[in-house]
This record gives sequence, structure tokens and C-alpha cells, in this order.
Amino acid sequence: TIGLVVWYGGLSNALSDTASQGVLIAFIMFIPKLFRPLRQIADKFNTLQMGMVAATRVFKVLDTTSQIDDHGTHEAAHFKGDISFKNVWFNYVDDEPVLKGVSFKVNAGETIAIVGSTGAGKSTIINLLNRLYDINFGNITIDSKDIKSITVKNLRQNIAVVLQDVFLFADTIFNNITLKNPSITEAQVEAAAKDIGIHEFIMSLPNGYHYNVKERGVMLSSGQRQLISFLRAYVINPKILILDEATASIDSYAEQLIQKATQKITQGRTSIVIAHRLATIQNADMIIVLEAGEIVEKGTHKDLLKTKNGPYRNLYDAQFMTKNS
Repeated sequence: TIGLVVWYGGLSNALSDTASQGVLIAFIMFIPKLFRPLRQIADKFNTLQMGMVAATRVFKVLDTTSQIDDHGTHEAAHFKGDISFKNVWFNYVDDEPVLKGVSFKVNAGETIAIVGSTGAGKSTIINLLNRLYDINFGNITIDSKDIKSITVKNLRQNIAVVLQDVFLFADTIFNNITLKNPSITEAQVEAAAKDIGIHEFIMSLPNGYHYNVKERGVMLSSGQRQLISFLRAYVINPKILILDEATASIDSYAEQLIQKATQKITQGRTSIVIAHRLATIQNADMIIVLEAGEIVEKGTHKDLLKTKNGPYRNLYDAQFMTKNS
């Protein structure tokens, strides 16, 4: 449009003097003012369309019904912490079993470690214990009660999970720890932080416990985010604790703090630790080695090392020979 005005107006000015130079410049300046609102309306329409697409996805999630049938009636204020897997079979896809007759028992207060290659079924065990999925065959019990007889809410209230990929909200450290649970006070959070040795780290940040970590905790390092997740689990005092690759991606600054936090947080409660780094699980009461959904070895660190060419011994040698070299 501007090109047309310049061509026609300039030609008219030069040949017939029907438009002055001032009028020509005025038209050139008015044209953007005419089209700018139209462009803005078009941009708002695009934004509205993107919002409608996003809203469709949100409502789809909200309308999704759980695949877990919560017919449980039993509720306990606190679990003792005895866990038993008996001949558990499970598959995500038909005719492709992920767990094949897995059986083990964890007594209250014990720490067991589960090791194995990627895809062996380690995280699946955690998902089944939290009833994110229901097993195909077998039986899973806590304190001698089938987990299907326990309400899903009560079951998950007594289990704390610390994952490798920590999610933090764009909020303060305090709110990320308590998840805005009004029954947890700041004094309790500070006491818990001192117990596991990360109070000084938090207080070194601007505003301490009221420091805003931004979306997904981008203001903190991976190790610092992991420490926050440890404190989040510790402050609710769970009877069953699950650490799923919780020490896999840490920096050297936070490594000692995380080792101390791990020892403190697992003390006196039933703990299931999934780890690739064998140095972090040597003191476990029992180590389970999974391969292709089956338990191929079970025992303490010292006992498993005695088996030459055993799966655990091979993992140990490969890991520490690589480290030493």
C-alpha cells in the first residue's frame, strides 16, 4: 500500500501537482496507523487459537478417568513398612511381560537396593507399589495387607518418592517443600533441614527458605534441586521411602550433602533404592539384581561379590575398573 501511494502520489505531484509533498508524507505516515490495529487483531486471533488448543489438552487431562479401581476400604494412620512381592507378573503391552514372577520381601526399617540395566523393570516395581498400575498376576502386600485393599490416597500418603528428575514449581523453597500443606510449619521444615544437613545451603540463598526458584527450579543446580526433593520427602516422615536414581545426576558440590542426606533419610524406615552407582548401595540390607524382568541375584553386597562372573560382580568390576582407569 505504501508503495502504491508513493508511486501514484509522487507521479501526481510531479505531473499534475494534485497532491503536495506534505500530503504525500501524511498518507505514508497514516497507512501504518491504519494497518497496525489490523495486524494486532490478527495476532490476538492467533493467540486465541493457541489458547483454545491448549485448553482442549487441559480439559482432556481433567476429564481423564483413572484406570485404577479404588475399591480399598482399609486406612492406616501409619504403615509399619513390611513389603512383600509374591510371584508378580506385569506387562504394559499384551504378551510383552516387563516383570516375570518377581518375588522378594522387605522387613520394616530395612533398606533394599535394586540394580540392573535400563529396561530391566526397576522403575516398574515402584510404579506397581504406588498403584500407578495394577499387576496382572501375583500379590503385593504392605503390612500383610493386599495393596488393593488399601485406599489409594492412604497408600500414597505413606510412601515418599524421590526421583532423578526433580520438578520444582515457580515458588519459594518453603512452598516447594511443603507443597502448601498448612499442617507443616516453617519451624518443622528448618528442623528437618538441619537433620539432613542442608539448612546452611538453604540459608546461603537470598531470602533463605523464601527464595523463589523459578519454573522447574532453574535458579538452582541439579544437585541443589535434588537436596530440596530429599527434604520434601523427609519432612512428611514417610514409613516407606523410594529413591529412584536419586543420586544419578549430581554435581561435586552437592555430592557429600546428598550422601549424608541419604543416610539420614533412610534411617529407621523401609527404603527401596534404585541406583546405577553401586557405591551408593553397598550398605543396603539386601541387593536385588534384575535382568529382563527377572531376579537373577539377591543378597548383600559382600555376598554378591563372592560369586565370580555373577551379574552383580560383573557390574561392580565394570564400574569400578572404569572409574580407576
